[in-house]
Amino acid sequence: MTIIDNVLDSEVLAQSEDAQHEGNTLSAAGAPIEKSSPLGYKVTLLSSVMLNIGQILGAGIYSVPGVIMNSVGSVGLLFVFWLLAPLFALGGLMIYGEFASMFPKRSGAEVVYLEQAYPRPQFMVPVMFAVTSVLLSFSATNSIVFAQYALTAFDVPITPGRQSIIAIAVCAVGMSFVALSTKWSLRAVNFLTGLKVLSLVFLVFTGALVLGGFTHISDPYANFRSPFSGSTTNPNSLATALVKTNFAFAGWHNAFNVIGEVHTRDPVRTVRKAGLLSLLLVTCLFFFVNVAYVAAVPKDEIKNSGQLIAALFFQRVYGESFAAQTMPIMVALSCFGNIIAVTVGQARVLREIARQGLLPYPRFFASTKPFGTPLGPVCLKYFLTVFVIVALPARDAFNFLLDLSSYPNLVFNAATAIGLWLLRKRQALAGLAPSKYRAGNIYVSLYLLSAVFLLIMPWIPPEPGHSDVSFWYATYCVVGLGVLAVCGFYYWLWIIVLPWLGGYTIVEEVDRLEDGALTTRLTRKYHPSVETVDNGEQQPLIAST
Repeated sequence: MTIIDNVLDSEVLAQSEDAQHEGNTLSAAGAPIEKSSPLGYKVTLLSSVMLNIGQILGAGIYSVPGVIMNSVGSVGLLFVFWLLAPLFALGGLMIYGEFASMFPKRSGAEVVYLEQAYPRPQFMVPVMFAVTSVLLSFSATNSIVFAQYALTAFDVPITPGRQSIIAIAVCAVGMSFVALSTKWSLRAVNFLTGLKVLSLVFLVFTGALVLGGFTHISDPYANFRSPFSGSTTNPNSLATALVKTNFAFAGWHNAFNVIGEVHTRDPVRTVRKAGLLSLLLVTCLFFFVNVAYVAAVPKDEIKNSGQLIAALFFQRVYGESFAAQTMPIMVALSCFGNIIAVTVGQARVLREIARQGLLPYPRFFASTKPFGTPLGPVCLKYFLTVFVIVALPARDAFNFLLDLSSYPNLVFNAATAIGLWLLRKRQALAGLAPSKYRAGNIYVSLYLLSAVFLLIMPWIPPEPGHSDVSFWYATYCVVGLGVLAVCGFYYWLWIIVLPWLGGYTIVEEVDRLEDGALTTRLTRKYHPSVETVDNGEQQPLIAST
């Protein structure tokens, strides 16, 4: 292993020049660019589309429509929100496309974009994003919904103990695919995503049968009369509904997390096209699935369905027939596929954080040994998921985790939108041409405004009976801000206070691993006035072996 100072290493400097030329942007800072990905190049347009759809088609469409209806109060607003969410996602997709064109060799998406957009104060934004990402990198929501639907499919009563045991087990199986083989994890995503799409097509077809009068549903158009009757104007309820629909569409960016592993001639074009295709397909499916729900299930029952709206839908249409027993299994498989797809992308995010030098033992988390996969990040994600599943009350776990994971990310979404404008300004000052995938300002503004709205509105009290948890409605906002406050304190202590007290400066070094991976290591460079350390001696800032 060779350790090279980041400032003096000629190869790293050459890679920065390559990045500047290929991305037509300012020289890249932060983690070193890996010219050849140690994770390989197994991602195609098809697998990019499947990674996106695989994450989007998780628990959301089967679990949140009832919660959304309870929040907004009317069928009309339910449909409006299912059309608003993809518009905001489209804005984010355009932003990510422009960022990716600037840094085409860096996987990890947002972790890279924030690192490049906010180089000063040094390490601050990367540290805050890193700590938040690690703390919230769990897959508990889909694991919990898998457990609920699996128990329902076999007519087993849902208890907190059973739910937790099954959730932990399915998480272990799903993540083991990603830990052991990238090729087989992508194949599993492709297969399961195909099943998920077919299950939604079947659900839409069933809705068409209901509307056509071919089922025992006596009046399928009852909920469509006076569609906006009962609509709420409460900002908290509207924000809750938007959080839930945004959650259902989460995953449109998943392919950007693996852009460094795309083997097409233009990886940016590939992942951008994959995002557009997946977003278009899922928007159509989601809208007509909600039409099917509304046609078959009375409005009040939808409101009270919790996370089991799909099971309720098939029970009302097919009774206790084979189809009613099959659908919960399909939903459970959908959640299982989501766990794999999310882990594929998020493991790359955690690996990029390690390559920035912001995790203890960065060589372990950046390494791809022994299977050519990000084994360390996958293990970290699994242990965090287990902790969250065990720590939270089963009754409120799904809604609380969904809300909690979204709130700090909204801050970073806003920072990403603003960061794009900052990078454009720096590019213009450097005399560099705009990206050929430049996002229109309308998309940037739309993405920013949606984040700001969702940060502010949840603080307004909801109407009685419309909160989605049994405890204080804004708990997730406070906990989310608390996570960010912990990040800020950690940065202040680690990067400012301790170096001042210890008489050293933090410098970056590059480690080259045996598998070819490159990772940054933050070390202490003590000042000459510190008598206990020789002049120029450097020691690791955090554990690195």
